[in-house]
Amino acid sequence: MRVYEALKWASSFLQENGRDENAGEIVLCHVLKMNRTGLLMNMREEINEEQEASFTEFIHKHVEGIPIQYMIGYEMFYGRSFFVNEEVLIPRPETEELIVGVLERIERHFGDKELHVADIGTGSGAISITLALENKNLHVYTVDIAQESIEVAKENAKALGAEVTFYHGDLLSPFHKTGQKLDVVVSNPPYIPEEDWRGLSPVVKEHEPKRALVGGEDGLDFYRRFMEELPNVLQEKAIVAFEIGVGQGEDVKRLLQQAFTHAHVEVVFDINGKDRMVFAEME
Repeated sequence: MRVYEALKWASSFLQENGRDENAGEIVLCHVLKMNRTGLLMNMREEINEEQEASFTEFIHKHVEGIPIQYMIGYEMFYGRSFFVNEEVLIPRPETEELIVGVLERIERHFGDKELHVADIGTGSGAISITLALENKNLHVYTVDIAQESIEVAKENAKALGAEVTFYHGDLLSPFHKTGQKLDVVVSNPPYIPEEDWRGLSPVVKEHEPKRALVGGEDGLDFYRRFMEELPNVLQEKAIVAFEIGVGQGEDVKRLLQQAFTHAHVEVVFDINGKDRMVFAEME
């Protein structure tokens, strides 16, 4: 079997079974140990029997419902490879847009000043580690209620050479205890309504951690809790950045405006035209 034949088979088989037809490309890159460019340049090369067997096994397991990223053990995020397992949410491309928005606002709001930045809900460490690597003026902290997630993120921080301080705790509680004031708070909290959870694809529902996805009956529970805790840990001049679920923009904006009456609050749409981020800037 040649590379192009393997991709053609996988695309058709995945599509027939209601899975993302592009998953075959990710798997084949992993099996052949090459990037996408290498794959495109070697379309007519033969795949050996061992590689073919491994490739087809991955594809069949994905059809059965196992996420590709958990099988191969990583996901690309902001140009870097992050180790993932079933203790953490798989990083999404939409969250890369959140990173871009945060970095732009930090530069505009603070220039090159040294800042204390917290990412709440560590997961794989994608947000905290990326911020630490992209802007060396940031002292980055991250908090997660699950020690298992923190261990995954620590492994990623070590592998990628990022300096991040890890706290095991609930939302902003570590900063209440230490008295640390923050210039920037970023979070991609659980925001899926409980009812929507039941309708999710089995690939997500049966494998990714529910604690990282579901935000109560209407999906807004964690945002409400943030509004109670944020005023006690933020500097007067600060930035708050949230990823949100589709259709939650105005609700989260209203919560922020109620908590910070003088803040400039903005709902930002993602590349697909969906409300995906809310930013609040306090002077």
